Amino acid sequence: MVSRMAAPAGAGVLLLGAAIALGLAHGWRQGVLLGLGAALGLVLFHSAFSFAGGFRRLLAERRGITLRAQALLLGLAMILFLPVLEGGSLLGQPVRGFVFPVGVGLLVGAFLFGIGMQIGGGCGSGTLYTAGGGQGLRMWVTLAAFVAGATFAAWDFERWDPWPELPPVSLPALLGTWPALALGLGLLAAMWGVSAWVERRAHGRVEKLRWRGGALLRGPWPLAWGAVALALLNLATLWVAGRPWAITAAFPLWGSRLVEVAGWDDPAFWPYWEDPTRTEALLRPLLADRTTVMDLGLMAGAACAALLAGRGADWRLPRPGPLAASVLGGLLLGYGAVLAFGCNISAWFGGVASGSLHGWAWILPALAGNWVGLRLRPAFGLDAKR
Repeated sequence: MVSRMAAPAGAGVLLLGAAIALGLAHGWRQGVLLGLGAALGLVLFHSAFSFAGGFRRLLAERRGITLRAQALLLGLAMILFLPVLEGGSLLGQPVRGFVFPVGVGLLVGAFLFGIGMQIGGGCGSGTLYTAGGGQGLRMWVTLAAFVAGATFAAWDFERWDPWPELPPVSLPALLGTWPALALGLGLLAAMWGVSAWVERRAHGRVEKLRWRGGALLRGPWPLAWGAVALALLNLATLWVAGRPWAITAAFPLWGSRLVEVAGWDDPAFWPYWEDPTRTEALLRPLLADRTTVMDLGLMAGAACAALLAGRGADWRLPRPGPLAASVLGGLLLGYGAVLAFGCNISAWFGGVASGSLHGWAWILPALAGNWVGLRLRPAFGLDAKR
C-alpha cells in the first residue's frame, strides 16, 4: 500500500510546489487556479465525466444517464451561480458570467465542434483529462490538432467575424433572476424526462444515477459525485478567477505563441488579437493566463488520478484510421470552439450557468454535429458506439 501511494504522493508534492512557485511569481490566484484545475482533472478522471461519450451513448445506444448527470450538474450550477451573478460579487471578489451573442458563428461552430467530438474522441475537458491521464496517445494527437484548429480560426478571424448575430441575451436581466432560474430548471427537468423516456422505450428500464459505491482516492466515482464536485469546483473558480471555468480560450493563445516563436508570422497583427479583451493575454507571460494555468492543472490532476487508480499509461501509436480521425476531429474542435465561444464547458455549461441564451442555443447544433460525427466514425475504423 505504501509503495502504491508513493508515486501519487510524489506527484502531489510536485503539484503543490508548482502552485506555490506560480503564486509567488504571478500572484496567489494563479497558484490556487492551478490547484482548482488539478481538482477538476481528478474529478473528471475518477467519474469518467465525458460529454462526448455521453452524447454518443444517447444518440447511438439510447442511453441517457450521462445526459441526466449533465442536467444535475447544470441545475446545481444555476442554483449556485445566478444569485451570485445578480449580486456581482462573491466574498468580495467581482464576478461576471459568460453572456455571448447567438449568431451564425455560434451555430456553425457548435455544429463543427459536435462532429469533432465524435471523430476526435473527446471535447475540451475530455481531451485534456484523457491525455493527462495517459489514456491513449491518440488524445495527444487530438489535442495538438485542437490547438492548431483554434489557431487557424484566430488567423481566419476576418472571414467569420462579419457573420450576422443577435445581441447577447441574459435571461436573468430579461426575466429576473428567479424566473430565469425556474425556466432553466424546467428545461433541465424536461431534458431529464425526455432522455429517460427515450431510454425506457429502447431498453424497458432507465439506468439510475448512483450515489454510492465509489472509492474517494482511487475511484472510480459514481457520475452523481462527479456532477456535484464539478458544480462546487466551478463556484470556487468563479470566485478565484472572477468568471466561470473556461478551457479552449487558451488554445489559440498557445498556437499563436508557437507561430511567433517559430518565426512563421506575427500574431500581434492578426485582427483577432487586436481586440482589447485578447491583447493582454497575448502580451503577458503565458503562466499569467488563467485559462492556461487551469488547463495545465487539469492535466496534472488527471495524471495524479491515474496514479491513484493504478492505471498505466498507453503510449501505443494509433492505427492510421483513428490517427486521421484525431487530426481531422481536433481541427474541427479547435475551429468550432473559437467560433462558438468555447466548448461544452464555457459555452454549454458556462453559458447555461450564467443564464445566457447562447448556452441553450449551443447545445442544439452541437447535438446535430455529434449525430453526423457518429456516422463518420466507421469511415475511420472507429466503433460507432464506443
